[in-house]
Amino acid sequence: MSDNAAAMASTSTSDPRNTSKMKSAATTLSGENQTLLADIRKAMVTMKEIGVSLEKQNKTQMVKELETEFVELLKAYEECANLSTAVESVGNMYRPGDQVTDFKKLIDNEMVKTKRRSSTPQVSQLLRQFKEAIWNVHNSGLPMPGEEQEDIVMTSTQNILLNNTCPLSGKPVIELSEPVRSMDCKHIYEKSVIMQYIRSKHGQPKCPMAACPKIIKADRVVCDPLLHIEIEESRAMNQRASKPNIIEDFTGDSENEGSE
Repeated sequence: MSDNAAAMASTSTSDPRNTSKMKSAATTLSGENQTLLADIRKAMVTMKEIGVSLEKQNKTQMVKELETEFVELLKAYEECANLSTAVESVGNMYRPGDQVTDFKKLIDNEMVKTKRRSSTPQVSQLLRQFKEAIWNVHNSGLPMPGEEQEDIVMTSTQNILLNNTCPLSGKPVIELSEPVRSMDCKHIYEKSVIMQYIRSKHGQPKCPMAACPKIIKADRVVCDPLLHIEIEESRAMNQRASKPNIIEDFTGDSENEGSE
């Protein structure tokens, strides 16, 4: 058991100080889990690159086997993401009582709630990105099986980031010099701008993103381990989407060869 997990397990008396201690331990555990999620995402990027390489070599069976492994890794990613959310939720809701707290039961219950609320939207999108990268090796510009032609633009430009631009500076997220993300609403901002915004507001400032009701706190606006990875992925997606499909015309060459 890690030191932070031990801190959570020992926080079960009615001492009010344990509430903040529990929340701190949960936040730290969730942060450590974010590092694991970042490592999994890096592995996914590598697997996608390997899949593209295998497809170029027409090693279809190996590509299928790789996709199966990718799906298994996605399941682990989703479980890890749900656990991170559950741990943080327990930290926020915990109130000490006279009885010893069963933290495993609390976390298990929050895991169930998390899975009901969402199946981690990124998961289906990450799988689609993997399949799309493989498909585009030989079929770039054509719809994947089961899709319509007009779906190409919409699906290929889907972003894994919650917002594409900083709501305060207006700059694209992929161009931010020091991006940070709210741990509560997951919106992304330029660090200097959001910190100035928080300082300029009195009381509890709301997220500057339109229609977002979450309160922004300086100590909960961070550059988490996943953020830079997701920004790089988004940047790469934009670059691929901006490249025109080039169709080479060999008609002239054929005619010249025939006239020789």
